[in-house]
Amino acid sequence: MPRGTLEVVLISAKGLEDNDFLSSIDPYVILTYRAQEHKSTVQEGAGSNPQWNETFLFTVSDTAYELNLKIMEKDNYSADDNLGEVIIPLETVIQEGSVPENSYKLVKDEKYCGEVKVALTFTPERNYERSYNQEEETGGWKQSARDF
Repeated sequence: MPRGTLEVVLISAKGLEDNDFLSSIDPYVILTYRAQEHKSTVQEGAGSNPQWNETFLFTVSDTAYELNLKIMEKDNYSADDNLGEVIIPLETVIQEGSVPENSYKLVKDEKYCGEVKVALTFTPERNYERSYNQEEETGGWKQSARDF
C-alpha cells in the first residue's frame, strides 16, 4: 500500500435516530484509521440531520484498508450513545486518488440507522529519487582520493 495522506471531508448525516425525549440529539463523529483518531465538533441540537463540513487528515503508512466512522450522541449527564457506525473500504480512493461525496449506510446492532456523507482524497507521498552527480558528492570516495 502506498504511503501518503488521506483527507476525509465529513459533510453530513441523515436519518439518525433521535432518542432524546426532552431535546434534539447533539451528534458528533469519531473517525478512526488504525491508531489515529479524530473527533468532529458536536452539532448541538442538530437532530437527525446534522451538517459538519469538516476536514480531517490521516497519515497512511501501512496496509490498513479501512476507515471507521462512528456517530455518537453527546450526553451531559450519562455516557455518550452510539447512534451507528460504518467501515469504509479505502482501496478505491487509494487507486483512484479521490472518491467524490458519497453516502454510506450506518449500522447499529446489524440494523440500518441512517447515513453519513463523506468525500475522500488520497495524496501519495512523493519519493524523491536523488541523482548522484559527481559534482554533488561531498565526502565521498572520489573527493577523499583527490587529497592523496
